[in-house]
Amino acid sequence: MAANRGKRAPMPGFVLLVHDRADGDPSIRVGITVSKKVGNAVVRNRMKRRFRALARDILPERGIAGADHVLIGRQGGIERDWSRLRAELGKALGKIAR
Repeated sequence: MAANRGKRAPMPGFVLLVHDRADGDPSIRVGITVSKKVGNAVVRNRMKRRFRALARDILPERGIAGADHVLIGRQGGIERDWSRLRAELGKALGKIAR
């Protein structure tokens, strides 16, 4: 997985991986993964829906152009408050942009 060679920002609810593709294409690509350790299919799918909404909300203005962004769900991510998840994603993007 190429994203593993990129930058990593662990947060309490997820881990954000960002890998610059360096292919000249400015589009932002998003990947979401939640392992079976997190919960059953219902829990994992709910978490993925929340992450997709989060990505649609924040990545167009704060994401890194020309990069792949991968959100990896963590155990505590499903119970986290929406505003807290938003703040954590913003903080993670800020860490990676430095």
